[in-house]
Amino acid sequence: MIADGLRTALRQDGHAVDHVADARSAEQALRGGGFDLVLLDLGLPQGDGLEVLRGMRALHDATPVIVVTARDDVRSRIAGLDAGADDYVLKPFDLDELSARIRSVLRRRGGRGEPVIEHRGIRLNPATREVWRDGEPVTLSGREYAVLEALLQRPGAVLSRAQLEDRLYGWDEEIGSNAVEVYVHALRRKLGSDAIRTMRGVGYFVPKDA
Repeated sequence: MIADGLRTALRQDGHAVDHVADARSAEQALRGGGFDLVLLDLGLPQGDGLEVLRGMRALHDATPVIVVTARDDVRSRIAGLDAGADDYVLKPFDLDELSARIRSVLRRRGGRGEPVIEHRGIRLNPATREVWRDGEPVTLSGREYAVLEALLQRPGAVLSRAQLEDRLYGWDEEIGSNAVEVYVHALRRKLGSDAIRTMRGVGYFVPKDA
């Protein structure tokens, strides 16, 4: 029940979410890679979440991990952090606080200190999901915002359609054949034709230089 509620809340917050319910399935999913962040419960069936975490780090998987658990003793928190967790959240937790911790961990992963992203006249606030172009507010759909945020996190880096689809959809969601192209077209219309560029046959990027 907690996992279902959390998955719904995170999707409403603009995240693509995949969920597995036991340690073995988690290990298998993580071997496939491609995740920006892992929310990891320690009390998992078929194993312990702490062992999943240790296994990730032993394989040099640097994916950020936030431990979400009811184990509130200091020894458990120390064990989780020493095993490689980036943050530790106790149940019951406030969803707004968890969202803020997710944003903080993702900022650190991207090497950013500032909570707001600014680039070439575009200003994006991940906390409020507000976007401005040259000081004027711009209204974006949830998935338009997700595409823009993914590109602005790494100016100059080319993201393929498959990489952007991973940011937009979970395993159980149907993907339209030209969904990414539709969102990119909408962003160019709202932010300017030069805001997002195409590297033909490779993917999309925002120009690195101002």
